[in-house]
Amino acid sequence: MSARALILAAGRGERMRPLTDTTPKPLLPVRGRPMIEWHLLALARAGVREVVINTAWREEQFPAALGDGSRWGLVIRWSAEGATYGGALETAGGIATALPWLAPHGDEAFWVVSGDIVAPDFGFDDAERRRFEDSGDLGHLWLVPNPEFNTRGDFALGPGGRLSRDGERAWTYANLALLRPAIVAGIETGTRAPLGPPLFAAAAAGRLSGEPWRGEWHNVGTPAQLAALG
Repeated sequence: MSARALILAAGRGERMRPLTDTTPKPLLPVRGRPMIEWHLLALARAGVREVVINTAWREEQFPAALGDGSRWGLVIRWSAEGATYGGALETAGGIATALPWLAPHGDEAFWVVSGDIVAPDFGFDDAERRRFEDSGDLGHLWLVPNPEFNTRGDFALGPGGRLSRDGERAWTYANLALLRPAIVAGIETGTRAPLGPPLFAAAAAGRLSGEPWRGEWHNVGTPAQLAALG
């Protein structure tokens, strides 16, 4: 069974204004193509065939720009949170709402990536997914050293890739993950909910793993940062 993926693309992108007043942040160009397209290319290379994209802000622009995914050998499904629920549902709410597509048989692991990060070398390796599915973990996260915008960090990385909130939190969640449906258990379809609390609960239960991401990675927050990427 091939993996599925969710690209999170529903946010407003406040810090990227005025560019995002008229264009959703993931559709802003980076190196000659929409930012989100770098993920679609990487997912297709890895053999992923079904991708869900959740949308809210200026969401009508996404199908117009990306079509049905066939140009990359993908099938894109749209979780239109704006049209259906009146606005973005945040990360955990978006995941919970998209679960019928992401895990139609109930317990499949799936990829989650934010549409407004740039990590063109990330491989979405299916061997990683299979290893994760064989574990008892609820999530496996890729991490970067704490950037300037998150100096307090998210997690400590311990032996065996165990993540915790104890001690020095030297690592920040890079918005690249493998997750199981149970990570959002109890969050109903259409509910606004952030992902932080479920991740922290999984870490406290000893069911969250992670590893550093050493490749290129940018959390593109401002017009100046976008311009610097070319």
